[in-house]
Amino acid sequence: MKNYHPKLNRLQEVIVTGLLGDLPAIALGPNLRKLVYRSILAHVGKSIYIQKGVELLGACNIELGNGVHLFKGVRIDALGHQNNKITLEEGVAVERNVDIGALDNTQIYIERGTFIGIGTCIAGPGNVKIGKRCLIAAHSGIFANNHTYTDPLKYIADQEVTCEGITIEDDCWLGHAVTVTDGVTIGKGSVIGAGAVVTKDIPPYSIAVGTPARVIKTRLPEESINPQDLKIMAANSN
Repeated sequence: MKNYHPKLNRLQEVIVTGLLGDLPAIALGPNLRKLVYRSILAHVGKSIYIQKGVELLGACNIELGNGVHLFKGVRIDALGHQNNKITLEEGVAVERNVDIGALDNTQIYIERGTFIGIGTCIAGPGNVKIGKRCLIAAHSGIFANNHTYTDPLKYIADQEVTCEGITIEDDCWLGHAVTVTDGVTIGKGSVIGAGAVVTKDIPPYSIAVGTPARVIKTRLPEESINPQDLKIMAANSN
C-alpha cells in the first residue's frame, strides 16, 4: 500500500484521472491510463485495461492484478479509512456501471478470473470476499451492512448499522438481479437463481431460488454431502 496522506493522495488522483480518465477508448487512452495510473494506485499488474469514464477514489488503497479489465462507468471507492483495501486479482473483469464501495475500515477482495456484470453494486462497511472464477450477473447487489430499526421513536438512519461481512466462495454463479445480504456465506460451486434474495448461508454446490432464497437441490450426489450441509439445506428449503 502506498503512503497514506488523504488530502495529498486525493489531489493527485483528481489531477491524474481528470486529465486521462475520459480519453477515448482507442489505444492512446487505455495505454496512457495503464502507464500513469501506476502513480496513484497501490498496485498495478501487467496488461490491465481501463476504459474511459472509470472513477477511482482512494486509489492508494486499490490494487489491480494482471489482466484486470474495468469498463466504462465503473466506480471504485476506497476512500474513508487508512485500512480500506479493494483488491481485484488477475483476470477480474468489471462490466459497465458497476459500483464497488468500501466505506470505513473495509476489505473487498475479488479473486482471480471473476466476472462482475453490468450495474452490480458491492458495498461495505463489512468485508466482502468473492472467490475464483465466479460469475456475478447484471444488476446484482452484494451489501455487507444492515440497518437496525428496533426503536420506532428514532429515525432508522440514526440507529445502529451492523456489518458481519459476506463470503462468496469459488465457482459460484449468481443470476440476474440477485441480492446478497450481510452475514451470508455462499458455498463453493453454488448457483443462485435470478432475482433471489440470499439471507442465509448456502451450502456448497447448492441450487437456490426465491425470496428469501431456499435450496431446491444440490449439484452433488447425496452420499458425498457433508452431514452439516444437509442440515443447512433442510433448514433453507423450508
